[in-house]
Amino acid sequence: IAFWMFISPWLIGFAFFTVGPMISSVYVSLTSWDLITPPRFVGFANYADVLKDPDVQQSFVNVAEFLVINVPLTVVLSLVLATALNAVTRLRTFLRVSYYVPYVTASVALVAVWLFLFGKDGMVNSILGPLAPDPSWLVNSGLAMPVIALFVTWKQLGFSILLYLAALQNVSRDLYESAAVDGASRAKAFWNVTVPGVRSATTLVVILATITGANLFTEPYLLTNGGGPDGASASPVFVMYQKGIEQGHPDTAAAIGVLLVILVLLIS
Repeated sequence: IAFWMFISPWLIGFAFFTVGPMISSVYVSLTSWDLITPPRFVGFANYADVLKDPDVQQSFVNVAEFLVINVPLTVVLSLVLATALNAVTRLRTFLRVSYYVPYVTASVALVAVWLFLFGKDGMVNSILGPLAPDPSWLVNSGLAMPVIALFVTWKQLGFSILLYLAALQNVSRDLYESAAVDGASRAKAFWNVTVPGVRSATTLVVILATITGANLFTEPYLLTNGGGPDGASASPVFVMYQKGIEQGHPDTAAAIGVLLVILVLLIS
């Protein structure tokens, strides 16, 4: 009894704020509802409409492009940087905090920095001069999503580094010493000792990065003024916002959300 009493606050919160909304979303996705008239059961009609909607199709292509860039980049950079930080003796705390600061800083504040860098008259274009893309980064249909992926990678990097740093503490120094005795270079020791030793952390980083990408909303909303240009950076969550809030079709938005959850579960 003491055990169930101890975890009951979490169970209550989980039931009300996770399980309840999920069940409600599934129910709403199977109905026709405009927030005014009573819901009317329509079966899988909303899913059929969603799968044929070009805006929804484009948003899933966009998030797939985001994940292809973001997930590998997050894994590689965070593991390499965590390994380097783990070996540093001077300024260790300062460097670790420096990488973690963007993660705990509000996206709204960081977006201003990236707009300064990648805007039409931003610093990056000033440096590139005639080599700068035209249209510019955030209004270019081929570059907007890669820039957003880089932004999210940079912002989330600190947390992934923290996970890898924790995992590296469990990799025995004896393995590195044995590799050195066998004549292994640092690169070979990294590949044959470090990478297998943090495999569980890598799995967690991949899953978290995938979930982060699936929930992408704030970054395209702020950086590209709502998924522009022409929907090239719109994410499924942003399309849900458009359908459910702006256009008053929560049934369609719920269907998109259910499909997104299923997709994330299949990938993870």
